Amino acid sequence: MAKKLALINMKGGVGKSTIAVNIAWDFAVRRNLRVLLVDLDPQFNASQYMVGAGRIESLIQTNHPTTWEIFEQLTSVPGREQSGLINPRDALVNVRRTTGHSARIDLIPSRLELSHSLRSPAGNKEQLLDRTLSQIESDYDVIVLDCAPTESILTIAAYIVCDWILVPVRPEYLSTIGLPLLAESLRDFDARYPGQSPEIAGIVFNALTDYSPEEVTSKQQVKDLARRNNWYVFQEEVSYSRSFPKGAREGSPIFSTSYVRTRVSLNFAYFTNELVRRIGL
Repeated sequence: MAKKLALINMKGGVGKSTIAVNIAWDFAVRRNLRVLLVDLDPQFNASQYMVGAGRIESLIQTNHPTTWEIFEQLTSVPGREQSGLINPRDALVNVRRTTGHSARIDLIPSRLELSHSLRSPAGNKEQLLDRTLSQIESDYDVIVLDCAPTESILTIAAYIVCDWILVPVRPEYLSTIGLPLLAESLRDFDARYPGQSPEIAGIVFNALTDYSPEEVTSKQQVKDLARRNNWYVFQEEVSYSRSFPKGAREGSPIFSTSYVRTRVSLNFAYFTNELVRRIGL
């Protein structure tokens, strides 16, 4: 069965979507794995990065199922008739197939309307994602979930699904703000779902600029908090590069973004090597 990895931090702006997309590309292209990326953020940045804003708009206009439809498949969706359960394969968007073997990237996209599910969480909706993905997870080696930066039924759904949580953190003032919230959220989940809590794969420092002493101080605060929670901190760190937003515009992974510096793509590869060891791929 697939390894399921969720990128979560209760603080926004830490680069979850960028890291999630590049992990998916790395696993598929560099490691020849079958990868599914699930966008659980109403801002749907990962979806736009993967296939472009234009294609996402086209999918929405043609009523292609998204994560919103998955969460609302048993309720009445405004402006649309829904009946029965969604076939999860109908929600898949193929991003990349690699010639000569089965490696590929598929996407279950998101849309802004997913925010409606946050306002109407009744009906055990948090179980629907797991029910849906369980029908197709044997088709994949890895499932990556890009999560919204607030606790909600989307977070609970990710906890139910995933085996591991990766926590990106930017080393700056208030960088630790989301970590105590995450720890409390996981404790609450464990109380509601005993024995089902995912493991913390670790905290990865993202978008480092070598700005001292601010980054040094912030990193130490994060490490102290991680130690108290017995959370792993990745030795490999992801440095800031303008090639990441450029890659998002091009729809390219960091290792094939135009004019990317070799050290930037190698830096991310070293991190994913450590991640592979952490989650047992």
